[in-house]
Amino acid sequence: YQRRVRGDEKGKPVTDHLGQTKIRHGDEEIRFEQEPFPLYPGEKLYGKVSPLQVVAPNTALRLRCIRDFSDGEKSRVAGDEWLFEGPGTYIPRVELQVVEIVKAIIIKPNQALRLRARKEFTDKSGVKRRAGEEWLVREIGAFLPNVEEEVVQTISAYVLTDKKAIHLQATKTFTDVFGKERKAGEEWLVTIDDAETHIPDVYENVIGEVKITTLTSRQYAVVLDPVGHDGKPQLGKRILRKGEAVFFLRPGERLESGIQSVHVLDSDEALLLRAREAFKDGTSERKPGDRWMIYGPSDYVPPVEVEILEKRKAIALDENEGIYVRDLKTGKVRAVSGQTYMLSPYEELWEKDLPAVVEELLTKNDGRSNDHKAVQKPTGPRNKTRVVTYRAPHNAAVQIYDYKAKKARVVFGPDLVMLGPDEQFTVLSLSGEKPKRAHVIKSLHLFLGPDFMTDIVVVETSDHARLSLNLSYNWFFEIDKETDKEAEKIFSVPDFVGDACKAIASRVRGSVASVSFDHFHKNSASLIRQAVFGADDTGKIRNRFGFSANGLIITNVDIQSVEPVDQRTRDALQKSVQLAIEITTKSQEASAKHEAERREQEARGRLERQKITDEAEAEKARKDLLELQAQSATVEASGQATAEARARAAAAAIEGEAAVKQAQLQAEANKIKAQSDLEQTKAKQDAEINHQKALNELEINKARDLSNIEAKKFKDVVDAIGAETIKSIAQAGPEMQAKLLQGLGLKGFLITDGNSPINLFNTAGGLIGGGPGLQN
Repeated sequence: YQRRVRGDEKGKPVTDHLGQTKIRHGDEEIRFEQEPFPLYPGEKLYGKVSPLQVVAPNTALRLRCIRDFSDGEKSRVAGDEWLFEGPGTYIPRVELQVVEIVKAIIIKPNQALRLRARKEFTDKSGVKRRAGEEWLVREIGAFLPNVEEEVVQTISAYVLTDKKAIHLQATKTFTDVFGKERKAGEEWLVTIDDAETHIPDVYENVIGEVKITTLTSRQYAVVLDPVGHDGKPQLGKRILRKGEAVFFLRPGERLESGIQSVHVLDSDEALLLRAREAFKDGTSERKPGDRWMIYGPSDYVPPVEVEILEKRKAIALDENEGIYVRDLKTGKVRAVSGQTYMLSPYEELWEKDLPAVVEELLTKNDGRSNDHKAVQKPTGPRNKTRVVTYRAPHNAAVQIYDYKAKKARVVFGPDLVMLGPDEQFTVLSLSGEKPKRAHVIKSLHLFLGPDFMTDIVVVETSDHARLSLNLSYNWFFEIDKETDKEAEKIFSVPDFVGDACKAIASRVRGSVASVSFDHFHKNSASLIRQAVFGADDTGKIRNRFGFSANGLIITNVDIQSVEPVDQRTRDALQKSVQLAIEITTKSQEASAKHEAERREQEARGRLERQKITDEAEAEKARKDLLELQAQSATVEASGQATAEARARAAAAAIEGEAAVKQAQLQAEANKIKAQSDLEQTKAKQDAEINHQKALNELEINKARDLSNIEAKKFKDVVDAIGAETIKSIAQAGPEMQAKLLQGLGLKGFLITDGNSPINLFNTAGGLIGGGPGLQN
C-alpha cells in the first residue's frame, strides 16, 4: 500500500508538535505477515492483499532496479537488471520492478541456441562477451538466458548421410568445432566422415546441400578446378574420374558436360579425337592439335588431354548414292559413291550449295516449275553433304556444266544424273501460257518430243479485218544422241518455245496480210499450213519446218479457233453463222417431221394386226379353259372317295405301329427295372463283404498290435532287470524268488537261451497271470 505516515524505528507513527502524524508523500511500503493494522489518514491500500509470487523451476523473474539500494553486500543502482531464478519465493521490494517472467528454453538433441550479447559481460562459462557478439549454446537441456543475452534463434542440426553433405562458407576468420581454422570467404564440405550431424556456427553460412555423385562402371566424369590435398582449388586443372566411384564435388569443383557414358563403338563407328596438350598415348607421342580416330568395336573413355570432336559412322552408299568429301589439308573436294566409306581424321563432309531455283526445282516431282503444274514433293530439306542426284525423265535431256573443267555434258533419260563437286545444272527458262510470255517455265530437263505447244496469234487481212488465231504446233528435236556436238546443240537456244512461236507467228501474219477476210475464212487451213511449211517446186505443201540452230522440227499446225478481234466483224460473222444454222435447222426439222409421220402410220398398221391376233389367241385360250374345268370336276369327284379310303388305311396302319411301339417300350422298361434291381442287390452285397473284410482287418491289426505291445513290454522288463539279476533269481529259492519278484514288481519270469522259439501268446499268460506259486 502507499504509506504516507512517517514511522519511527519501532514502526510507530511520528507526530508533529500539534499531534498530527507526519506524512511521507509519494512513498510506498510493502508489509508482509504481521498483526492487523489500521490505515492512518493519508494512507491508502494500493491493490489487494496478494500472495507472494512463487518462481517455478526453469523460470526466472527479470528484475529492474528503479532506485538505488544495497542488497546485502551488493549495491544496486537504478537501471540495473538481473534475474531471480527459480525455484523460490520472490520477496518484493519497493526499489525493484518485475519486468517479465523469463522461461527457460529447452535445447533438444541436434539443436543449438544462437545468442547475442546486449552489452559487454562475462557469461556463465566464464567467457567474456562483447556487445553484439554472437555464439552458440550446444548443451542439451534447459537454458535460461541472462539479461545481457538475447536469443536470436534456435538452430537445428543438418543430418549427414552417405549421400548428402553440406556446403559451408566462412563469414569471418574463426576456428570451427573440428578445431580447424577457417579464413573469411573459405568454403568447405562437411560430410558424414566428419560428423553424423552438424550445427552451423554463427560464422558459417550454409550455401546448400550437396548430393553425392555416383558413377557406374559404364560412366565417367571430368572434374574442372579440382581441390588438391591441401584443400585449395587447382584452377584450370582437369581430372578424370571413372566408375565405379562415388564422391562429393568440393566447393569450386564442377563437372564438364555432367556425367557421361562410356563411348561404345560398333564395328562401323569411330571417334574423331584431337589432342588438347602434348601427352604420350601408349607408344605414340601426341602433340597439341593432332587428330586421330578410334575405331570400333570397342569402348573408350577419353583422358583429360583428349577432346572428342565427333562420333562418326561408316556411310553405306549404293551406286546411285554419294557424298562430298573435303580434304582438310589440301582443300580438295571429291565425290565418293558405291561403297561403305569412313571419313579419315583429316577429312570432313562438304556441303554443296545450289542456286535457289535449282533447290526449288529439285523438290518438284517433274523437275519443272510453272504457275499451274508445280507439285511439291513431301520431303524435308536436302542433305547438302549428299551427292546431288536427279532422275532424267524418259526422252529428255539434262545439261550439266563443270565450272572447274569449263566443259558441259548432256545426259539423256531415262538416267540418273549425279553432280560432281564443281558441276551445276543448266536451268532452262522457257516461255509459257497463251499468248506466249517469256520466263514462265523453269526446268532442269528438256523434252525431246514429239509434243505440242499452243499460241494465240493476232493477224490482219488485206481488208483490215483483225483475227485472233489459236494455233497448236506439233514438234520434236531431231538430233544424233551419240555425237556430243549434236547433243549440245539442243541447248544452244535458251528459249526454243518463244523463238519458234515468234518465227511461226511472223510467217502466218505475213501470209494472212495478203488475202481478204472472205478468202481467208474459206481457205484458212491451207493458207496457214503453206505459210508455215512453205511449198516445194511442184507447189505441194511441205510436211515439216525445221530450225537448224537447235534441231527443232515442226510437223503439224492445228487451227483450234479463229475469232475476230473487231466487235463489228465478230457480230456480222456471228449473224451469218446463226442464219446458216437456222436454215439448216429448219431443213432438218421438216425431214424429221416427215419421217415421224411415216413411222406413225407404220406403227398403227402393226398395232391393228397385233390386236386381231391377240383376240384369236384369247378365244383359243378360253376353249382350253373350259376343257380343263370339265376334267377338274371329274377328277374331284373320283378323288374324294380315293382320299377317304387312303386316310382310313393310313389311320389303321398308324394305330398298329403305335401298339407295337408301346409294347417294345414296355419290354425295355421291364428289362431296365430288372437290371437296376440286380445291380442294386449286387452293390449291397459287395458293400457288406467289404465292411466285413474291413472289420476282420481291424481285428487282426488289433491282435497284432497287442501282441507286439506285450512282447515289447516283456523285453523292456527283462532288459530293466538285467541278465545278472535273472541269474540270481534262478539260483535263489522259491521264497527268495517271491521276495525278489515282489520287490521288483514282477509276477513271474521266464529264462531262455534266446535260440529256441517260445509261444508267448498262450504260455506268457499262464506264466505271468496263472502261476499259483508266483501269485502267492
